[in-house]
Amino acid sequence: MSNQLDPLSDSLNMHIIAEIDQLDLPIMQKHHVRILAHCLTIFKFITSENSPQDADILLREWCNSHSKKFDDQQFSELLYEKLSSTLRKLNLYSSKVGKNIEDLDTNDLVLLVKQREETYRN
Repeated sequence: MSNQLDPLSDSLNMHIIAEIDQLDLPIMQKHHVRILAHCLTIFKFITSENSPQDADILLREWCNSHSKKFDDQQFSELLYEKLSSTLRKLNLYSSKVGKNIEDLDTNDLVLLVKQREETYRN
């Protein structure tokens, strides 16, 4: 796994959060964009020095590693399931817009959230 800083402590995340907070979106959509941005940051972190094809294995290792402090295997499994599900959604979206998942940015995440909201309204 990468020797880079953990994405949870990366100061860039504070920049992204501030950027999202400035968006003209309802609070729930901002929250959803923040969650997607966090998951995307984790994905970029775990694949930065590894093949994206190994992402599922790397994600499970990352979840196990970060849940050790809670000493709760159920938490690790739930964290993995949620992150894995979100990464599948991001992969589908990136394919739909013709980008690599690593190239998605905040604007892409906003569009994804808005599309999701429109789907649920219709």
